Amino acid sequence: MENTESAEKLGCLHSGKQWIKALPLRAFNNVAEFGNKVKKLGKDDPRRVTHSIKVGLALSLVSLLYYFRPLYGSFGAATMWAVLTVVVVFEFSVGATLGKGINRGIATLLAGVLGVGAHHLAALAGDKGEPILLCLFIFLLAAASSFSRFFPTIKARYDYGVLIFILTFSLVSVSGYRVEKIIELAHQRLSTIIVGSCTCILISIFVCPVWAGKDLHNLISLNIEKLGDFLQGFEEEYFGKDENEENVLVSQNKKPLCGYKSVLNSMTAEESLANFAKWEPPHGRFRFRHPWNQYLKIGAITRQCACQMEALNGCINSEIQASSQEFKKKIQETCTKMTFESSKTLMELSSSIKTMTHPQFVITHLKTSRIAAEDLKMALKEAKLEKTELLQIIPTTTVISLLIEIITYIERISESVHELSRSAKFRGVADSTDIVPVSDGEDSIPHVVLTVHEMTLP
Repeated sequence: MENTESAEKLGCLHSGKQWIKALPLRAFNNVAEFGNKVKKLGKDDPRRVTHSIKVGLALSLVSLLYYFRPLYGSFGAATMWAVLTVVVVFEFSVGATLGKGINRGIATLLAGVLGVGAHHLAALAGDKGEPILLCLFIFLLAAASSFSRFFPTIKARYDYGVLIFILTFSLVSVSGYRVEKIIELAHQRLSTIIVGSCTCILISIFVCPVWAGKDLHNLISLNIEKLGDFLQGFEEEYFGKDENEENVLVSQNKKPLCGYKSVLNSMTAEESLANFAKWEPPHGRFRFRHPWNQYLKIGAITRQCACQMEALNGCINSEIQASSQEFKKKIQETCTKMTFESSKTLMELSSSIKTMTHPQFVITHLKTSRIAAEDLKMALKEAKLEKTELLQIIPTTTVISLLIEIITYIERISESVHELSRSAKFRGVADSTDIVPVSDGEDSIPHVVLTVHEMTLP
């Protein structure tokens, strides 16, 4: 027994020594892993490093208020509100920073004025009535402001301002009951918040600015391009599969075929960027009152198209392979033409948004793809007349139906991009003839609407 216990103790000591010896190596590996993560984070988007430096610069400048006697004498202990404002207001993009800064400044001003007014009204009720009236005012304004946050418009753009309004009004009102210099308190708080907000806004705009509008613009363009990538890889994936080579092409085309999946989850990012973009001043080719809502409309249709591609991808990867190979060969050429022209349409629309030029040749690709779709419908009707076994053509019929539905969504994307081009005044829009496809339904005859812009003759 004693030998067993001593052996166990020796084993524990040995394992403890091994753990202690391995500790420096583990620490080194953890530090190296953390360093790699930091490096990757900076490489993925170098603007993150710039943003961190800008925040540090803003805080350093505002902190100087403490070290200059004249400034510190004017603001006193309220200088801390300027530092706090920089911390909570400075955001990644110019639009987000402007939105928060303006919300905070206006909310503080309104709350300060109402707080001073509430204090003077409550003072008229005497020493006993003053606290009761102050509590009543705080209750009414806090309840009304909180309820207003349920309105979608206020929630999207002014939610932060409403919160600051409630906080500032409560602080000024309650503090005013004990502090005689209530106007001086409100003035100091408002002044320091304005200093902090202006510091954030100026650095955000003039030092390596990050524009939310530009990010939204690029995101919509990239999403449309991803849909085009899917259609480019569809033909090889669906018709190019060999029964003896199941996984040869999958690894090559997996990336473009799965790129559309990120489009399905882009709604939150698009709405957030559009909200921030509305706060931004004109910059670059983005004019005053730029049609940001039109980007959201294009994004919504793009996601609907991506949903159809999700269903189509499910059909491609389905284990049910009962389709007639002979029937697939009959439609391969037409289907290839339709997907190729549809992909070209999406790529041109993406390029049009990216370069802010009017899409002039989209109609040619759309018309060709629509004609190919009609040919596929005829092929299906002929298959029915030939009394082909229904179970053999159902999988292929489903794929054809989804492709035709995708063309309909591509036409809607094209219409929305043309509308964006006219509203945002893309290059070439004034000298072009808009030809926008219109489809009233799956079985309707395709037609176009021509809008000829009026031109002044010399």
